[in-house]
Amino acid sequence: MVHTSEAALATDTQRPPRHYLPESFLVSDWATLEPYFIELRERALHSAAELERWLLDRSELESVLSEDMAWRYIRMTCDTQDAGRAEAFQYFVSEIEPKVAPYDHALNEKMMASEYLGQLDQQRYRVFIRSVRQALAIYREANIPLKTEISTKQQQYAATVGAMTVTLDGEEMTLPRAADRLKNPNRAVREEAYRAVQERRLQDAVPLDTLFTELVQLRHQMALNADFPNFRDYMFAALGRFDYTPQDCKHFHQAIRETVVPLIDDLDLARRQDLALPELRPWDLDVDVSGKAPLHPFETGEELLEKTITVFERLDPFLSDCLRTMRQMGNLDLESRKGKAPGGYNYPLDETGVPFIFMNATSSLRDVVTMLHEGGHAVHSFLTRRLPLSADKHPPSEVAELASMSMELMSMDHWDVFFSDPEELRRAKKTHLESVLETFPWVATIDKFQHWVYENPQHSEQERHQSWITIFNEFNQRTVSWQGLEKYKPYLWQKQLHLYEVPFYYIEYAMAQLGAIAVWRNFRQNPQQGLAAYKRALALGYTAPIGEIYAAAGIRFDFSTEYLRTLADFVHDEMAKL
Repeated sequence: MVHTSEAALATDTQRPPRHYLPESFLVSDWATLEPYFIELRERALHSAAELERWLLDRSELESVLSEDMAWRYIRMTCDTQDAGRAEAFQYFVSEIEPKVAPYDHALNEKMMASEYLGQLDQQRYRVFIRSVRQALAIYREANIPLKTEISTKQQQYAATVGAMTVTLDGEEMTLPRAADRLKNPNRAVREEAYRAVQERRLQDAVPLDTLFTELVQLRHQMALNADFPNFRDYMFAALGRFDYTPQDCKHFHQAIRETVVPLIDDLDLARRQDLALPELRPWDLDVDVSGKAPLHPFETGEELLEKTITVFERLDPFLSDCLRTMRQMGNLDLESRKGKAPGGYNYPLDETGVPFIFMNATSSLRDVVTMLHEGGHAVHSFLTRRLPLSADKHPPSEVAELASMSMELMSMDHWDVFFSDPEELRRAKKTHLESVLETFPWVATIDKFQHWVYENPQHSEQERHQSWITIFNEFNQRTVSWQGLEKYKPYLWQKQLHLYEVPFYYIEYAMAQLGAIAVWRNFRQNPQQGLAAYKRALALGYTAPIGEIYAAAGIRFDFSTEYLRTLADFVHDEMAKL
């Protein structure tokens, strides 16, 4: 393990010196890359020390490739209308990634066949070895061109959604900016914005349905090629889900329906009463029941960043130094604008170790939470940036999302930086805690839908729509009237980019949200110890199994009905105190 001071982790803007590749090496084409893969494949290994050096050299090559791919993706999502950026990304996907895959497989085989593998520190390398063994088990050469085709189609989704705009009051705006109007106290304004957004989505509903059908078929074929009965089971293997099963996920869905959905129903009933409405409509769910104007915590992306740095500084100077370093390096693109891809992300950059935050801020509370969320991911990247192997820096999402969601909650006592008025601060906290509870039903909806989709890969689009509506109604808006809006409901799932771009990466949000509530509960009891345990857990990266990482944070990796009820009740009680 490499030990580096926290100050150096947070403030170093230089990438580490290379030991294998030339310092001047840049990823340009396959011809310049292939010799390094050949050398690694052919290198003779005569001791455990040489095997370990080989692992480090391979990791360095992987890090350089990963960071180059990252920048191509970042630049493309920052401007989906720039053909050159899209072409650069597509070149990597079509001309480099497919050629890397067979060598990656050969290197995995070489590692597992080494007579010196057993002489490595088995505790240190246990998770990595387990992951390599799994990768070998599911690798099929026939899937390489399918992955390329899938990547191309996923790119179509980002371009389609990124181009969506609506015009309200004579102003053309992105859908995230239009959605801010759902917080407007004027019900007519909210309804107009809601209908405009849904109508715009409906314009592309059929091509997005067709695109998804194509993705489902390609993914199902990948699963069959790898001897799995369906893509769901394939993805559980590909995502390295060693700690729970599909059936565990279904039990979690049931637990959410039993424990959290009734709490949301109660909140919606109270909302209808507070708003003095005969019935709730979909455009009534985001407005503040006080009748006051929407919270407006900042004006510009720079102000959002500066205030977030202040919040992080109050928690721990290390956290704020991470964001300052990112600002110094230009690794932030925060404001919404036409042509940007939807959503937000923190993209780890494996070689420099300083990540990039991308989001679509429009001056709302949701943007504050997103910035804190992605900031939590960024801190995770900094804490793991000097771990020896590239694989060490990429924990599974159950851990990665714990980093981000815990940061949202631990930072709440410092939100006065954004909301100087005590009543606005109270509103902000209450709104966020409601959204924490609302995470669970929506995640269960998306995850249960994915299970159905890939368990029934030959379904028709009509069957898909009906399944979606049934699952949506099971978990969401059970006290809301959809009269006259029925045409929108079958397509609501299309706004969830995970379904198109990162299938089965979603249940982790609910698992991590549960863990984050437990981290927050510990933090409330002892802030110093709670934050120290949080950082200690994140610093492990992926050098330990999920359960051990959660234990290092002082919590349990547990999503039983009883544990969920205990933590959901804790959030409910905290809301009652506001």
